[in-house]
Amino acid sequence: QVQLVESGGGLVQVGGSLRLSCAASGRTFTSYAMAWFRQAPGNEREFVAAISWSGGSTFYADSVKGRFTISRDNIKNTVYLQMNSLKPEDTAVYYCALRYGGTSYSDRPYDYWGQGTQVTVSS
Repeated sequence: QVQLVESGGGLVQVGGSLRLSCAASGRTFTSYAMAWFRQAPGNEREFVAAISWSGGSTFYADSVKGRFTISRDNIKNTVYLQMNSLKPEDTAVYYCALRYGGTSYSDRPYDYWGQGTQVTVSS
């Protein structure tokens, strides 16, 4: 079994920055992709960013491209989401997800999910 724990959310003003972390624990980890999704009230969960096992491939939603950066530290079993130039529309609960194999823009292939961390951007 795999456990994912997010941290780093909070309240920030427009234009500010936050860095989210997601630490994985449990079974032995090899060759897994990780991703961030988010869900705002009344909206469906949406893809934000994903990263391959090696970190050599990263993917972003158009809405965050150029502002967010996903990275990972496989020694620490942790994935990060650096969020800059935050906008009110970035307000949501952010979830990290893990799947064995390649990345995906869809949430369905991901096997494990964190509990979520709230990000609120005030204007």
